[in-house]
Amino acid sequence: MTADESAPPPINAVPLRHPWRWVAALVIIALVTLFLWGAATNPDYHWSAYRQYVFDKTVITAALRTLELTVYSMVLAVLLGVTLAVMRLSPNSVLKSVAWVYIWIFRGTPVYVQLVFWGLFPVLYSHIQLGIPWGPTFFELDLTNFSFYFLMAVIGLGLNEAAYMAEIIRAGITSVPEGQTEASTALGMSWWMTMRRTILPQAMRVIIPPTGNEVISMLKTTSLVTAVPYSLELYGRAHDIGIELFQPIPLLLVASTWYLAITSVLMVGQYYLERYFSRGASRKLTTKQLEALAQAQRGAEEHL
Repeated sequence: MTADESAPPPINAVPLRHPWRWVAALVIIALVTLFLWGAATNPDYHWSAYRQYVFDKTVITAALRTLELTVYSMVLAVLLGVTLAVMRLSPNSVLKSVAWVYIWIFRGTPVYVQLVFWGLFPVLYSHIQLGIPWGPTFFELDLTNFSFYFLMAVIGLGLNEAAYMAEIIRAGITSVPEGQTEASTALGMSWWMTMRRTILPQAMRVIIPPTGNEVISMLKTTSLVTAVPYSLELYGRAHDIGIELFQPIPLLLVASTWYLAITSVLMVGQYYLERYFSRGASRKLTTKQLEALAQAQRGAEEHL
């Protein structure tokens, strides 16, 4: 008896139908269409003001300031987060305790409250002196003569985000099996070479997705820097223009449009970064691999 004669007859599989899924989809489409039509025909939205200011030079400049705040704050957060993560993983109990207290404070208090404190920093420390106690002063700075609210906003956002980035980076590093470090050490690699060539490339698969979410979250958190106070970013400018025009709704829609546009670009970048660092991690077989496997299995059956 050949393999073809002993093979079972093919199964005529009929896909399971789900009519209620189509009903739910049609209901959702109808509701969304009604909402969009109602918003488009509602005069209280003041769409003329929206069209006037969506590409206004002031709004575009504010959007660029928001991007600057996001980038500078995230750079500070990543650098400090790496330092804190290494301190948390250090066998030194003092370094580990300091890092834990920092993360506890900055994750346990609202970012808005922290930004208010940074806005009051020139009041709390109007004069900064560097020198020997009861001795000569080498450096002195009068903060009341400066206006550096942008810098205070970057520091406030960066220090708060560093507490979250530290935990993300620590989780990524600890996700790599210890055997990878032992194998690298056995090959004669130094600690830095081990981190650069073995640990970090594998840890990035775990670090990149939540870091991308934190970047997007940081973009929206910049709207809270009015507590510093700094109001030249996107939400602050849109809010000020809306008050001047007595039309806050269209300016809020303008700000939302720009936030959505920037977030969309960041999501695309996050997708390609995740795909780059996930190379070789997928266990799914390609179509060619599945065909080769099927041919090999048929050849083995014929041989038997």
